Amino acid sequence: MVSAAARPPSNVSTGVRLGYAVGSFCSANFTTIPGLLLLYYMTNVLAVPALLAGIVVFLPKAWDLIANPLVGQWSDRTTSRWGPRRPWLLAGAAVLPLFFALMFIGPPLKGVPAGIFVGVMFLIAATGFALYEVPYKAMPAEMTTDYHERTSLLQWRMIFIAVSIGLSGIVAPLIAGHTVDGYRTMGIVFAVILLAAMIGSFYGTARAPFTGQQQSAGSLRAQLRAARTSKPFLWLLGLSSAQTLAAGVMLAGAPYFAAYTLGDPDAKTTLFAALVGPMLVTMPLWVWLARRMDKRGAMVLAGSLFALGDLLAVGAPTLGSLYAHLAVVVVGVGYAGLQLLQFSMLADVIAYDGAVSGERRGGVFTGLWTAAENAVAAFGATIYGAVLALGGFISSDPENPVTQPESAHTAVIVGLTAIPAVITILGVWMTLKYDLSAERLATITASEPAPEPKGTPETAAPEA
Repeated sequence: MVSAAARPPSNVSTGVRLGYAVGSFCSANFTTIPGLLLLYYMTNVLAVPALLAGIVVFLPKAWDLIANPLVGQWSDRTTSRWGPRRPWLLAGAAVLPLFFALMFIGPPLKGVPAGIFVGVMFLIAATGFALYEVPYKAMPAEMTTDYHERTSLLQWRMIFIAVSIGLSGIVAPLIAGHTVDGYRTMGIVFAVILLAAMIGSFYGTARAPFTGQQQSAGSLRAQLRAARTSKPFLWLLGLSSAQTLAAGVMLAGAPYFAAYTLGDPDAKTTLFAALVGPMLVTMPLWVWLARRMDKRGAMVLAGSLFALGDLLAVGAPTLGSLYAHLAVVVVGVGYAGLQLLQFSMLADVIAYDGAVSGERRGGVFTGLWTAAENAVAAFGATIYGAVLALGGFISSDPENPVTQPESAHTAVIVGLTAIPAVITILGVWMTLKYDLSAERLATITASEPAPEPKGTPETAAPEA
């Protein structure tokens, strides 16, 4: 990264925006594909019991609660010619793609042994994701000091996320199909995409400006204590966790909704198109709304639309496939706003903490954030698996199809609609408690002294 002295802190070039945004092909694919396909892969291809499969999806993410804050502190304390964050992008690239492919390698196992194998591969892949994602998410707060510039910067990332979700939600299921060989091919193809995105973001951010604090002080325990005492961070973490949990439940339920409610397993691809489409076209609208309503007001609107779409989908068994897709479009409009605004607000919280403390500890904040995000997203699959189990869902494999009881069909629709809607409404309530506005942040940062770079602009952070 380039020192703050080398470029005006509020200006991020188009090349850097694109270079940073390409990393979203890693973030979105690794979040979406396990959330969408891993539970279904285990219950309907490897014959893993539904409840165990849900636990397997969740447990590796629970490990993030330990790993991510550690990675965050390590990146806060890193001093290198590439800046504090970028070396960790390479570390993640060395681990994640390989073990992502192994998650879907299709071992010659069924039932519980297959579930254990997938769980171990997922655990190691999640560790690689932590090495990459925690420093990656800390970077926007250190690229600019401008409140609205952060939203504009992240708009590019959200567009890439939308494309990536389209790949993972539409292309990945098409490749995977319903066979072990299909899932194996899908795992290899997307492992290559992950690797390319991770390397691309490393080189693409070589000239990113750096406006953050120059060092981190204090132990990890002290920094975690600081995060716990940051009211804006805690409310943001809570509202984001609620929205992420709701999305995780819906992602896990989408293949079941397509197969058992709409009667067409391949409909999960068109449902994802209905979800992703609004993300591609509404980002400028959400940027405009964030300026007009402030980010909190826009976030309340986005969460309300998300919950409304969930509730509308309850009528899908009666009103049919077209109606279900229209309901998902409403969800998609709200989801687009939630994705953009929560990451922009996270960058604001990190900048606020840096201005107040004078220390670089955005890595710890993003470590906690990413750990919670990954854990609750995976817990969404656990919740959905538990709902299926309560409904009497019968696991199977392609060679031995079964007929599901009516209670299982009810569990499929309730798990996808009512449960995410309730969780989302809770997130909207928490959004009302978040109070880090543009005016408040400007007051704090206006009194902050400009960071003093180490060395000259030429030696502070050379390009890769």
